Amino acid sequence: MPREMPENLSYLLEQMQCLGPVEARRMFGAYGIFIDGIMFGLYSDEQLYLKADSVSAEKFEQRGLPPFIYQRSGKEIALSYRCAPEDFIDDTEVMSVWGMEAIFAAHRSRR
Repeated sequence: MPREMPENLSYLLEQMQCLGPVEARRMFGAYGIFIDGIMFGLYSDEQLYLKADSVSAEKFEQRGLPPFIYQRSGKEIALSYRCAPEDFIDDTEVMSVWGMEAIFAAHRSRR
């Protein structure tokens, strides 16, 4: 029987529809956030992380938004996803700007 999606993730996805047809897929104990088949976000432990790259990482650093880190074989591994700003869910302008930047970063990383 499939595991039910967390209620707060369902709400987040509903709010993010302003970006386009956003959906979540369960991945390794977390959820990948996708648009048009491209992963631009990661949801883990009730925290949203957005795709960052060399073009956008400085914006996250300026706001003190840390990367997603997990443990593997006793080592910390940082992925190219960073915490979303606190006001991401409450402000559609912030969501649009940061969400589109994450989508662009995801597209750039596929090249």
